[in-house]
Amino acid sequence: MILLPLPTAPPAGLTITLPDGKLKNEWGMIMRNVGIYSEFVEFPLAHATTKQDILNYTFPRPKRCRKIRSGGSDDENLFRQLRCDWRLETMFFEMSWYLTGMEKFLMDLMLEEEYQAQLMDTIMNYIIVAGKKLIEMGVDILWCGDDFGSQQGMIMDPETWRSVFKPRIKYMFEEFRKVRPDIKIAWHSCGSILPIIPDFIEIGLDILNPIQPLAHGMEPLFLKNTYGKDLTFFGGIDVQQLLPYGNPQTIRDEVRRRIDILGKGGGYIVAPAHNIQPDTPIENVMAFFDAVINPG
Repeated sequence: MILLPLPTAPPAGLTITLPDGKLKNEWGMIMRNVGIYSEFVEFPLAHATTKQDILNYTFPRPKRCRKIRSGGSDDENLFRQLRCDWRLETMFFEMSWYLTGMEKFLMDLMLEEEYQAQLMDTIMNYIIVAGKKLIEMGVDILWCGDDFGSQQGMIMDPETWRSVFKPRIKYMFEEFRKVRPDIKIAWHSCGSILPIIPDFIEIGLDILNPIQPLAHGMEPLFLKNTYGKDLTFFGGIDVQQLLPYGNPQTIRDEVRRRIDILGKGGGYIVAPAHNIQPDTPIENVMAFFDAVINPG
């Protein structure tokens, strides 16, 4: 299985460097590079209040999904031959606050500001077009996602999520499965999202990622015992404490323990719970791979 670029995040070639060194992408978001990540510094819809503000904004159009590069040339046949997992995250929640600013978007969510439905639906429809194209090209798994959790719990109350976000996510899943009923759908959400895991199962989620083990309540044994019959788990290896600060033997032991727990009876894709951070010693990274390759 291979991992390919994000249709919802513009490719590097469409990101320009401004005279002050900041980066501007085709959505109009302005960022600055802070290492392996970029952080948002200006939000093009920071002053949006009405539906017309969204209708007047120029959004990118869904583009034909880029082909895999192999040996320096495009090779769509290779794409069709491989089992592929293609990421559609980030989706309409994160893309919306990338455009407005997170504080504004969450405050306006509580105030039920007029512009929000138009903004989310515009982005959602972009994602649906991109996702359907990927399914037509032959991907096996669509990896979707928005981060709804923090370290201690959800960043909004579950009822707000159920009234605003759940119906749109359900609609997207249904649209994807109109193209191919057996498409597998993964969802990424960092943090603690315990209250809404049953909702995701209800609307047809197949795979949950990243299983952030130090987030409140996201304990792998509990998740496996409670939801293991309904979900495949993807992730679960701690990147906050274990990988950067553990010793190689501790890492091997813990990774093997997680494989035993989450992989019991199948239904587990072993992986770090996020990107391995640059302060992680190389010997710890190698210990992780060793435990995965030699789990016994």
